[in-house]
Amino acid sequence: MLSKYYFYTTKIFDVAQKVWLITPPFTQMNTPYPATAYLKGFLNTQNIASFQCDLGIEVILKLFSSESLNLLFSQLVTRCGEPVEPRNPQLSQNARRIFNLRDSYIQTIDPAIAFLQGKNDVLAHVICEGNFLPQASRFAQTDDLDWAFGTMGTRDKAKHLATLYLEDLSDLIVEAIDPHFGFSRYAERLGRSANTFDELHEALQAPESFIDQITLKLLQEKIEKVQPTLVAFSIPFPGNLYSGFKCAQYIKKHFPELKVAMGGGFPNTELRSLSDPRVFEYFDFIMLDDGETPLLNLIEHLDDKRAKADLKRTFAPENGEVIYINGSTQPDFSQLEVGTPDYSDIELDKYLSVIEIVNPMHRLWSDGRWNKLTLAHGCYWGRCAFCDTSLDYIRRYEPNTVQVLCDRMEEMIRQTGQIGFHFVDEAAPPALMRALALEIIRRKMTVVWWTNIRFEKSFTYDLCLLLKESGCIAVSGGLEVASDRLLALINKGVSVSKVAKVTDNFTRAGIMVHAYLMYGFPTQTVQETIDSLEVVRQLFEAGVVQSGFWHHFALTAHSPVGLNPEKFRIKIDNEQPGPFANNDLQFRDLTSIDHDRFSEGLRKSLFNYMHGLCFDFPLQDWFNFKVPRTSIAPDFISKAIDDQAYEPASPNHKIVWLGGNATLRSFTKKKKNQTFEMAELTFSNKKQDLVIQMKQKEGEWLMEQIPALSVFNLQQTTFAELEKSFEETTGEDFVLFWNSKPMQELRENGLLML
Repeated sequence: MLSKYYFYTTKIFDVAQKVWLITPPFTQMNTPYPATAYLKGFLNTQNIASFQCDLGIEVILKLFSSESLNLLFSQLVTRCGEPVEPRNPQLSQNARRIFNLRDSYIQTIDPAIAFLQGKNDVLAHVICEGNFLPQASRFAQTDDLDWAFGTMGTRDKAKHLATLYLEDLSDLIVEAIDPHFGFSRYAERLGRSANTFDELHEALQAPESFIDQITLKLLQEKIEKVQPTLVAFSIPFPGNLYSGFKCAQYIKKHFPELKVAMGGGFPNTELRSLSDPRVFEYFDFIMLDDGETPLLNLIEHLDDKRAKADLKRTFAPENGEVIYINGSTQPDFSQLEVGTPDYSDIELDKYLSVIEIVNPMHRLWSDGRWNKLTLAHGCYWGRCAFCDTSLDYIRRYEPNTVQVLCDRMEEMIRQTGQIGFHFVDEAAPPALMRALALEIIRRKMTVVWWTNIRFEKSFTYDLCLLLKESGCIAVSGGLEVASDRLLALINKGVSVSKVAKVTDNFTRAGIMVHAYLMYGFPTQTVQETIDSLEVVRQLFEAGVVQSGFWHHFALTAHSPVGLNPEKFRIKIDNEQPGPFANNDLQFRDLTSIDHDRFSEGLRKSLFNYMHGLCFDFPLQDWFNFKVPRTSIAPDFISKAIDDQAYEPASPNHKIVWLGGNATLRSFTKKKKNQTFEMAELTFSNKKQDLVIQMKQKEGEWLMEQIPALSVFNLQQTTFAELEKSFEETTGEDFVLFWNSKPMQELRENGLLML
């Protein structure tokens, strides 16, 4: 029976609009970006017809086909049969090698793509033999295959080799055909820090590139098939911006009767002060923040059921000027009202599973299909100094119920056939994760999931065990700058020692940990950079963090740093908003430290640490300039883990048993002329039987408690209630019993304190 939350609202619109939702190239190859699925799911609740398309994967598959490679290589051939590059007649040696192997690339591209789609698995053996795929410069990293592949099986090795093969072709495209190309971003430079519209506008007037031609041909075919009245582009990143505008330009020229709208992450953060009217030569409407109500209001407007002045969070042109309209009184829809994301119209079997071996989290991300869901709107913490905390998508916190979440997960599994979930929260709330894990287990759902977190003390070892049992395989969280002074300045709400303990809890529970790392935060000293690197080294050496990524601090206009630059001792260069994008800000750090010079050393060291190498290297060896010695004690992380190993019980802790029933055998034990009545309890788990022994009275009491403690019992028992029952029944000290060896064994095997 469906949850009550899945009965659609009774308000039914008799609308003439036919909405087409598009994610333009390029976002990701392994799974669709979820924005259009979210909106389609919402429009379902309003009985409004909609269609969706991930144009990015469509272009990738068309580009990397024998047909398109034939055309691509033909553009590089003169009458003499020599390669020529349109912008520069001098091709690199690598590009020339790929050109010379063009027949091999044309022959192998279709089966290689099919293999990465999960078809033709037997091709893995041929790929691994090394004589099937042509190889260029990307394959240099496989010189030592044993080191590169580790324990990877044949299929994974083949997927990695096929990934390198595509990257070789990508290198050729960038060098000789289209310098803007990238698998997950296209013309990203044009979208970054685009304070004015000039450069992007100029690029849009240039002749169509090879990839433009593919994109626009697919766009036309789909418009003719779908026959929409409203085309709505979701632009999540700068790397989607150019293609979104290029598609909109084509629609305006060839289908002028269609209305074209834009929404998504990029306009939400970058276009909040938009004033350049040239933008509306391409788009009719640009909407901000949560898209459900603005899109619904726009559909009503286009259907003559709502005045233009009553739109919500929408930019539009008027008399040659850009106006911002927010006259709608309709509130945003709650998380319970937006419906289940709907992936219909998207051919999920077309996506490519690629493997990156360098970074474990990036591999997890790219190798597999992940359904996307949000546990809660906004961030429950919402205080980090570098984050856009003043914007709605962070500021407004609204959690879902676990019942609705699991209902939606089950519906999406039925729809997509995929059991993998990525919860895309900025930081998933620990209490909600706990409740979700319990609900997943109680419903006996088989799912695999991962999410983003804060490394806070709420993530005890027992909670991590519960999350693991529910299907959690990985978490990613911001360690940022591994300095307590800077963590306090950032307002992260954690300390380095607490992070060490929490990552240890996750790792011991069998959950992979990825750390986001930051350098160049305002006021950061050289000493703090080196000390941060030492902390990172120790975390990897201790084995409590398995994956990480360094990124340079970027200043945004809507963050606490951007709003209060004087507090962080920086000077913003472009304080006056430009007419186009205004989020990424250029600034000067008054400490005058050149943080960029550390980037290569930080990258190289992390690369080695992730592979378990070079822990004994002096930190100085990673840099080609002099750096200070670290001030961090060599055993700082190990002591932080050991010092916080004990987690005392509180009266309000919930005691939960993840295992099944037990059997009890009574027996008599003699020791030093004394006879003891004993109980032997046998618990069967998936790996082996757990057998523990205790006094008979204690064992009989425990047997009676197992059904009440079961995870499937909604009435959870507290530690205080358990203590009272034990002492009234046995007359013994419960704390001594709880800390006894048999009970510790049971706790290691599924008796949790939550």
